[in-house]
Amino acid sequence: MKTKSSNFLNLAFNIAKINLGKTGKNPSVGCVVVKDNSVISSGITSINGRPHAEFNALSYKKNFKNAHMYVTMEPCVHYGVTPPCTNIIIRKGIKKVYFSNYDFDKRTFKKSKINLKKRGVIAQKKTIQKYKNFYKSYYLFKKKALPLIDAKIAVSKDFYTIKKKSKWITSELSRKKAHLIRSNYDCIISTSKSINKDNSLLNCRINGFNKNKPDLIIIDTNNKIKKKLKLFNNKKRKIFVVTKREKLKKDVFFIKKKINQISINSLVNKKDFIDLFKLIKNKGYSRVLIECGLTFLNKLIINKLVNNLYIFQSAEKLLNNGKNNASNSYLKNIKLRNKINVYLGNDSLYKIRIK
Repeated sequence: MKTKSSNFLNLAFNIAKINLGKTGKNPSVGCVVVKDNSVISSGITSINGRPHAEFNALSYKKNFKNAHMYVTMEPCVHYGVTPPCTNIIIRKGIKKVYFSNYDFDKRTFKKSKINLKKRGVIAQKKTIQKYKNFYKSYYLFKKKALPLIDAKIAVSKDFYTIKKKSKWITSELSRKKAHLIRSNYDCIISTSKSINKDNSLLNCRINGFNKNKPDLIIIDTNNKIKKKLKLFNNKKRKIFVVTKREKLKKDVFFIKKKINQISINSLVNKKDFIDLFKLIKNKGYSRVLIECGLTFLNKLIINKLVNNLYIFQSAEKLLNNGKNNASNSYLKNIKLRNKINVYLGNDSLYKIRIK
């Protein structure tokens, strides 16, 4: 049976999801303030990471004295660009704080509970099991590991990724869900081969998310990217093109479009990929979504670099109308479990944890 604290923390996580992948180096935190068993305020970490969720929730002209706060991560206690959130919690008279995760930042880690207790505020950690991996990308970022690397792909019932007589394998509902998934990442990686083939925009074309365009990194080691692609018309989005060092040249088109080039020696073995992802992380990206064909995806799976794989699967067998540009044996060997409960017509969506 769920307790009241669990219900309000679940609500806080649902709020935190809104800005997931949009808060820069800071985690997307959700905050709910409750008084007399009613929600009187809520807040979320702002776009690009500031102000924090607790500040946003307590910034209204309301009487917060003796209210309870439910927050997805322990409030910060350190001075950075902004004062610590524990200051405003104490000043506003919050009586009790429930939080679900410790902050991986060593300046705050396990300190807010002590800090608040000294000022008469009770703080209690309460883990919400289904959200235990919600801050994995933030954890990896703080631990100086590779960024969170997830991938998505659409397949038919018989595991074909290309439909010969149509551009789409899955339904429009699945494509909209894919756009929503994109909105939770700060960076998308694709290949010039995939983008050239479909003239892909790789943005979020659903109401309310139209302005959210995760930055894009295009793997183009052989300088094959077409210049007349629709995605190059967007001036408000950062685009990087990855090419081999010996093929690197100052391209007038890229300079004019303000497209940055990333030079690498090669992209063949696991070390090459790790070096690339380190470069990407150094540019501030912590949540990476791979959208590409089987050839590139297989390399990532073989080298155990994918954390989670979203598989959109249609109910249709393509038979002779389907094809793959690379082996689908790795996909076939993945057990399709952890089905996401969402209506996609006849399609199904799975989120598979690879590592």
